[in-house]
Amino acid sequence: MIPNPQTITKLEPSKTHQEIDLSVQLGRLRLKNPVMVASGTFGYAKEMSGVVDLRALGGILPKTITRDARPGNAPWRTVEVSAGLLNAIGLDNDGIDYFIENHWPYLQSTGADIVVSVAGKSHEDFVYLAQRLAPLGLFALELNISCPNVSGGIDFGTDPQACFNVVSGVRAVIDCPILTKLTPNVTSIAQIAKAAYEAGTDAVTCINTVLGMAIDWRRRKPMLANTVGGVSGPAIKPIALRCVHQVASAVPVPIVGVGGIATIDDVMEFLVAGASAIQIGTANYYDPMVSTRLIEELPKAILELGFRSAKECVRSLKLPSATTPAQQTSIPK
Repeated sequence: MIPNPQTITKLEPSKTHQEIDLSVQLGRLRLKNPVMVASGTFGYAKEMSGVVDLRALGGILPKTITRDARPGNAPWRTVEVSAGLLNAIGLDNDGIDYFIENHWPYLQSTGADIVVSVAGKSHEDFVYLAQRLAPLGLFALELNISCPNVSGGIDFGTDPQACFNVVSGVRAVIDCPILTKLTPNVTSIAQIAKAAYEAGTDAVTCINTVLGMAIDWRRRKPMLANTVGGVSGPAIKPIALRCVHQVASAVPVPIVGVGGIATIDDVMEFLVAGASAIQIGTANYYDPMVSTRLIEELPKAILELGFRSAKECVRSLKLPSATTPAQQTSIPK
């Protein structure tokens, strides 16, 4: 149950918090702690301000914005599935002009660290959006090159050269740190991560949703108007962990882990696998205070490993001495 906003108290650092360094580094981007909230699951922050201490979060990603306003896909746009959520929202938003004029002033006033998420239909769209946002002095920018629910949404996340072109193009027109959000719907996510890294991204976000489908067999129709959508939630956590591990094993790029994170165990698994930070997505819908609770629980979990900082946990996975061909994560030079 969501408490009365008037009863919410700000998250204060405990003695244990003070003993443990929760800060992490993502290239040039420094976060006060590794717990972020994923784009599309936190609105524009105002919706959550009554129940979450926004300044306590490592970073907030508002809903992805595009060059022009988008109405999104037709309903049904969401369907509950086993251990997760299937969605085909379609990046509905009011466009870059409305964002700058109406959403950005509030986001800036919160004092929270805001990572703006953008998506485009073309290379030119991404560059244009970055140019429009550059004067705002962003904390960071996330390039959503991996949305499966719009036409062309994952094109830049499935082809290494296309990914390189988008990231390098954006890098040339904006100075803030860049995160590049990758899709798991590829043969080798490490190849895409390598392209983003070589193009100048500060970090990669692994992963966006996994393509899925739900069917009403009695009516013999798909349950989503879009037919297919993106699966999120606990069902995709093993896939996300695999992707984080593969990228961490092959590319020296900082990673933000996303996919089915809801407990402190989930957070620690992603850090150990190779993520320097994490984003909480689907869990925000049914447990809006999950992010701040995980920040409170993080120091104890770090101490359990015998570490004194979140950074020490990152990429600390102990692998078996012998690996099988399926476990190899090397990518072509």
